[in-house]
Amino acid sequence: MQSSQEIQELCKLVRHHILTSTTHAGSGHPTSSLSAVELITTLFFSGPYHYNIDEPHILNNDRFILSKGHASPLLYALYRVAGALTDDDLMKLRDHNSRLEGHPTPLFPYHDVETGSLGQGLSIGLGMALGINLRTKNLELRTNRKPIVFVLLGDSEVAEGQVWEAAELASHYKTSNLIAILDVNRLGQRGETMLGWDLQTYADRFKAFGWNVAIIEDGHNIDEIQKAYQQTLPDNQPTIFIAKTIKGKGVSFLENKEGWHGKPVPKDRLDEALKELGEVNYDLVGKINSPDLNDQISVVSDNLNTDSRELTTTQYSLGENIATRQAYGDALVELGKSDDNLVVLDAEMSNSTFSEKFKRVFPNRFFEMFIAEQNMVSVALGLSKIGFKPFISTFGSFLTRAFDQIRMSQYSYVNLTFCGSHVGVSMGQDGSSQMGLEDISMFRCVLNSTILYPSDANSAIQQLKLLHGQKGINYLRTTRATLPVLYTTEETKSMKIGGSKILRQSQNDKAVVFTAGITLHEALKAREALKNEGISVAIVDLYSIKPIDAETIKKFAHLPIIVVEDHYAAGGIGEAVLSALASTKLQAKSFDHLCVHNIPHSGTPEENLHYQEIDASAIVKAVKALHSISHSI
Repeated sequence: MQSSQEIQELCKLVRHHILTSTTHAGSGHPTSSLSAVELITTLFFSGPYHYNIDEPHILNNDRFILSKGHASPLLYALYRVAGALTDDDLMKLRDHNSRLEGHPTPLFPYHDVETGSLGQGLSIGLGMALGINLRTKNLELRTNRKPIVFVLLGDSEVAEGQVWEAAELASHYKTSNLIAILDVNRLGQRGETMLGWDLQTYADRFKAFGWNVAIIEDGHNIDEIQKAYQQTLPDNQPTIFIAKTIKGKGVSFLENKEGWHGKPVPKDRLDEALKELGEVNYDLVGKINSPDLNDQISVVSDNLNTDSRELTTTQYSLGENIATRQAYGDALVELGKSDDNLVVLDAEMSNSTFSEKFKRVFPNRFFEMFIAEQNMVSVALGLSKIGFKPFISTFGSFLTRAFDQIRMSQYSYVNLTFCGSHVGVSMGQDGSSQMGLEDISMFRCVLNSTILYPSDANSAIQQLKLLHGQKGINYLRTTRATLPVLYTTEETKSMKIGGSKILRQSQNDKAVVFTAGITLHEALKAREALKNEGISVAIVDLYSIKPIDAETIKKFAHLPIIVVEDHYAAGGIGEAVLSALASTKLQAKSFDHLCVHNIPHSGTPEENLHYQEIDASAIVKAVKALHSISHSI
């Protein structure tokens, strides 16, 4: 631990690096970085933070999350004085080929996640803290010191509701190894924050959420900060240090001034700013306390079980009526038996999504997130960074409110599997607010995502196994209604990411119907009705929506194509089919898209499918129209 005087000198050097790197880059957020210099320099080099720079991904390390990600110049300056970076590295801040990006990403090896979309860091930290608790529960750590997750919050970002979702859940789970630091510098991007420097109101709010709170009246006083960090903390509460700071601290023409957010010091004023800092010792090195490496435990964030397809699982009989959401719950239990790293999160819907089946068998690996979907996704991200494989479930409609958190997850290079249940108008009488009709579109636009849409219980189990071994952001779309089993377990074994199933075809087919999920059953009914009238159509189960089976689509391109889906037109299966055709440089002979085109409302599944013209009768009508046109020609 370094002395107060040494920390004071390190702070000057950190400020020097913040100013020079942002001015050289010509962009960045130096004022937001300068306000937290004493708070985090003290934490790193004279506080409770333990971290081995040579082994950044071991479980023994504490974690630091820069939730106010725009203050990345502070993060990089700290690791420069810790000896992990060079001056040349800092001078490449925000360069295209630099790992020092405008907001931190995991390309910078000392920060596990991407931050920058404000309000998410505390949730991520909570997920890491929960993961550490679960990981260490059965380990005999000789140090008897549980790793701690520290999160630096900005006062502007606590206006985000997700911060309070994380706060209430951290208290509920008694995560004493989660410590937040709130940098109250009063100024946001365009002016004063909601509370300004009202530290007591911040404190009262966090206390009301069950946190241990400590106020630091002067967030630039090293002795006061050290004293706060050295106090004994409760073992059944998360803790937050709330500190009054000055934005732009250290440079008089920046201090507590509006209009400087996101602006570097101009080159012609840099010498003036550096002169105010005083003489700096470039040879100073900050020393971070290292954890006891006798208990070194690696964390593998890419932990995937690719052999899960061979598990013995529940098997359903042909014709048996089982909902795909129920099969999801059964599959989770089977996967959980073979993979200790599988964890499940649910937003108080587990009796509807059937994830409660997993909870009954593996209660320690089930996390109730309550009705807070945004927090749930970011907590899952944090768990994944401690080596777990999270499966996240709720209604497909409610996942849309967490799209920003899903979008941000991809930049942290994690493996998350989502299950959206009760999708489409077929979910019935609950009405439009509960119907997932945008979910395929949402997950399709995430880079390198995978989307599977099972049509029966046996295929749901197989497809969840496939996603269990798949990297990135994955989505399984399940249905509320019970549906007859179409496939034997043996038949589902040939299913693959990017595959499809040709269920019906003949040499006399007049059209092809591409579909998945509940509308596949409608398509099969329509085929039987058409067959009685002497009209034959091919039926293809496009269960892999992304990646899609372009080769099979190409194979049927000579026929009129009808796509049927229980989803809105934009971004759904229809557009995926058209995109696949375009990729093969083919055009369909004709293309008809049956999808949800009216604002839906309450009704039976049958009524809703009929009203949207995506049921068997609508498919029959569409095929007959094509048949009539071909005959007239």
